[in-house]
Amino acid sequence: MVISISMRTLYLFTVILLVFSCKNKEPEVKTEVESTETKTGVLSLYDFNGEGNTPIDSLLNKYTVFKLTTDVSLLSDNEKTMIKKFIEVAQIMDKLFWYEAYGDKDQLLDNISDNKTRAFAMINYGPYDRLGGNAPFVAGYGKKPLGANYYPADITKEEFENANLPDKTSQYTFVRRDEQGQLRTVPYHEVFNEELNYAAALLLECSGLAEDAGLKNYLKLRAEALLNDEYQKSDFAWLDMKDNHLDIVVGPIETYEDQLFGYKASHECYVLVKDMEWSKKLSKYAAFLPELQEGLPVDKKYKAETPGNDTELNAYDVVYYAGDCNAGSKTIAINLPNDEEVQLKKGTRRLQLKNAMKAKFDKILVPIADQLIADDQRQYVKFDAFFANTMFHEVAHGLGIKNTINEKGTVREALKEHASALEEGKADMLGLYMVNQLHKKGELSGDIKDYFVTFMASIFRSVRFGASSAHGKANMIRFNYFLERGAFSKNEETGKYSINFEKFQVAMDQLSELILTLQGDGDYVGVADLVKEKAVISDSLQSDLDKLASLGIPVDVVFDQGVKQIGL
Repeated sequence: MVISISMRTLYLFTVILLVFSCKNKEPEVKTEVESTETKTGVLSLYDFNGEGNTPIDSLLNKYTVFKLTTDVSLLSDNEKTMIKKFIEVAQIMDKLFWYEAYGDKDQLLDNISDNKTRAFAMINYGPYDRLGGNAPFVAGYGKKPLGANYYPADITKEEFENANLPDKTSQYTFVRRDEQGQLRTVPYHEVFNEELNYAAALLLECSGLAEDAGLKNYLKLRAEALLNDEYQKSDFAWLDMKDNHLDIVVGPIETYEDQLFGYKASHECYVLVKDMEWSKKLSKYAAFLPELQEGLPVDKKYKAETPGNDTELNAYDVVYYAGDCNAGSKTIAINLPNDEEVQLKKGTRRLQLKNAMKAKFDKILVPIADQLIADDQRQYVKFDAFFANTMFHEVAHGLGIKNTINEKGTVREALKEHASALEEGKADMLGLYMVNQLHKKGELSGDIKDYFVTFMASIFRSVRFGASSAHGKANMIRFNYFLERGAFSKNEETGKYSINFEKFQVAMDQLSELILTLQGDGDYVGVADLVKEKAVISDSLQSDLDKLASLGIPVDVVFDQGVKQIGL
């Protein structure tokens, strides 16, 4: 559950709750005050950070708290009202994701007597540690189902693939069993009818308040999409927005949670305030996409597609996370829409979540660099480089290829559950390629070593997300690939790493070519082998990660967020 949190606050604010029916496990809307009072007192999720030495204390201490806020004096009265309604919509998405990721939230939390364990379950949207390979931390639970709650727990891949269900691979259907035990599909908008009607009504209210014509149209179309699971028209409308001050990314979007096939999208929501000044600075980079696509280090057949030319880069303060994006490792930049047809016809928008990005740099990356980057290269770890690397990671999602070259369908369809990890690896490598090329052209300032060393330090940050995360897998693959090619080395006496800048660039191009080829070929077996061989943590790397944990360096952030936190 996403709630308003504070280190000193001993209560949670009013939120919209969904009560899960024990009979059919489908959610219903219910509005009430969320009580955290237990036998041992009132629980605040983060009162326990840094206290105690039990296993659950060490789990809670993987996270550090950061307050999400923005300068509300820059908002109009209508915009202030809209933000509050957007947060209501986000809270609804949060409840839907609980159902998708786990099922009956209330049943789980009611059966956990220990306050700290309950708090950790709320952070993880279930009894599985998302930053620990989805290991169960609540007694009585085994492995997390790969298909989360999108499929029957007892389903097999063979049964699913043999089922004659036309929309079984749709991103917006649950797979369920009928009374005879046969598989059937149920659209999201039917399962969540009541909740989505309420969310759509809120978006329509905001459409009426919107002062920007593009935002007004997008909110209207997004409200319709929530009720029929047809999102493409609203995706195009979202890209048409140019001058909006507020933004809301909402709906079933990413497919990371479905680790069985990677088909099913999860509900989430970001509530955003655009930084108009920073966005203006970033706007020039989108124009270089066609040129950069042509220069990719791979055979021309793997870069034959032309990226959409309506790409935008913008910077935002994010004031609320909910659902999928709030579970486990938190997103600090976004590249959307995911619809391959929309991307090719029009492009994407890249959103840099500047305040969340700065939090991860200051609270996590800097302490990691102090411990693991060689003293003579530590000077190159800089926020501007971190911002650029993260930004171009998102831009790079638009490069390469979206459809296989051998009629296996889209890359996502061909690579199934491995598609997300390989796509994140592609974005990392091609983002770095873009940085390198733009720096050579004089479009990026600073020493190129800033970008490379900051990138290296970021590998240690992201690999800590674990094997249950697409980003974590991508970083494990890259770490091992680069190490084997001498792109960096570890001084066993100091325990710190140094980059060989020449070999680093060679490895960067080689891994980029490998990933683009695997994607273009739709080589499911090849990707599975790459993940099996390279998405592993060696004993040496594990000792480094253990050192970071022993020093109390957090793995990720949790957000102190809500209407009060932004001063409304």
